[in-house]
Amino acid sequence: MSGKRKRVVLTIKDKLDIIKKLEDGGSSKQLAVIYGIGETTVRDIRKNKEKIITYASSSDSTSLLAKRKSMKPSMYEELDKAMLEWFNQQRAKGNPISGPICAKRAEFFFYALGMDGDFNPSAGWLTRFKQRHSIREINIRNERLNGDENAVEDFCNNFRDFIEQENLEPEQIYNADETGLFWKCLPSRTSVMKGKCTVPGHKSVEERVTIMCCANATGSHKLKLCVVGKAKKPRSFKSTDTLNLPVSYFSQKGAWMDLSIFRQWFDKIFVPQVREYLRSKGLQEKAVLLLDNSPTHPNENVLRSDDGQIFAKYLPPNVASLIQPLDQGVIATMKRNYRAGLLQKNLEEGNDLKSFWKKLTLLDALYEIAMAWNLVKPVTISRAWKQIFPTIEEKESMDFDYEDISVATVATILQHTKGLENVTTENIEKWLEVDSTEPGYEVLTDSEIIRRAQGQTDESSENEEEEIELIPEKHINHAAALQWTENLLDYLEQQGDMILPDRLVIRKLRATIRNKQKLTNSSQ
Repeated sequence: MSGKRKRVVLTIKDKLDIIKKLEDGGSSKQLAVIYGIGETTVRDIRKNKEKIITYASSSDSTSLLAKRKSMKPSMYEELDKAMLEWFNQQRAKGNPISGPICAKRAEFFFYALGMDGDFNPSAGWLTRFKQRHSIREINIRNERLNGDENAVEDFCNNFRDFIEQENLEPEQIYNADETGLFWKCLPSRTSVMKGKCTVPGHKSVEERVTIMCCANATGSHKLKLCVVGKAKKPRSFKSTDTLNLPVSYFSQKGAWMDLSIFRQWFDKIFVPQVREYLRSKGLQEKAVLLLDNSPTHPNENVLRSDDGQIFAKYLPPNVASLIQPLDQGVIATMKRNYRAGLLQKNLEEGNDLKSFWKKLTLLDALYEIAMAWNLVKPVTISRAWKQIFPTIEEKESMDFDYEDISVATVATILQHTKGLENVTTENIEKWLEVDSTEPGYEVLTDSEIIRRAQGQTDESSENEEEEIELIPEKHINHAAALQWTENLLDYLEQQGDMILPDRLVIRKLRATIRNKQKLTNSSQ
């Protein structure tokens, strides 16, 4: 008779590993044998997958996850949720956090949440709070977080040592960063006109999306932009398959990046595309993704490929604002390219600004922002890494392309735009910088943190998204598409100023549609 199986208590890291293996097709039976546990335990882990991932994502320490074996909640669960939300926001902003500051804020939330009894935010409470969320340490009081030059030097030296130990080339080192974009924001003579948008930074901005850029240190590999919009299927997408968009599109009810979307992007987009790129260059399929401490970035232990060769590393909160590569003019360049491109497109189409604004859709904006990202030169990206890698090789000219789209350049375009000929340089500058400080994550007020901790949601936002999504799709068959292509070709043939490549593209498209039509007919 077989002996009784020894009781095994898994760590949070073990559970994450099991979840990864289950997602990759591993069987409960095999995993039960490997980890020395029952199949029921494996099934329970699968059932609680999101809860485990969310807990691990909010953790601050990979090493503590490898030791921690439970997700025991706090006796004051709502207070714990509010404090963690507040703590993550403060750290992302680079604000000083100390034990006394945390204690004072905990006391505020305790009474604001209407909790019963007496609460003493003692050193013991703070220690337990840190342990529950695997927070390594609370920063020393009065530490200067926004711009610590000594900390920058220390980090850069340590990071270069790390890169040398891992035997990584600059092409294997990536950075990703989010930003908000007011995609339907246009200039005016008196102020910045943002269509239906409200004041920059206000939370109820209608025509706002979150954009995430990602590229390696040489600028030789720029991933498709990740864009987060409000609706799963915006009106302008019609029958467009989101997989065919020039960006990786996700949806979230407030158009914010969140932990779930970031993890999906890392696993399904970042890891496969980086592997493919490194393989094409004959490099080892190993890479590191450098990130800031945004509340939407999961723990390092969650952001790791199955073989552990592609992983994330975090910038310390006190240096991120100074040396995050994509913040050193790269994102600003992309946004200037986008806005100048919109004006140029309006000029070429001969529209007045009002009708152009009315016709501009999110789908149009996605194509324009993808083009703007493509126009960012590798040298602009590689130069943004100079503080971290002073010796990184520059293969292009020394002209910094942030200056390519200057106020003067935009002013020249506006001189030919009806109604905006006299826009001041001050308003142009405001327009170009309108969302320069717009974060990619949702910044909550104390009241909103309290509502979220109590499980309250913004119903109006959910209803708004649902309304946008419930739009019937119009199916276009092969015959109709072929007829439209024929009409377009006839039009181009009649235009004497149309160049040959334009017609060749349409002819190639016509041939593709004909082949699809034949395949459909033969299968019927």
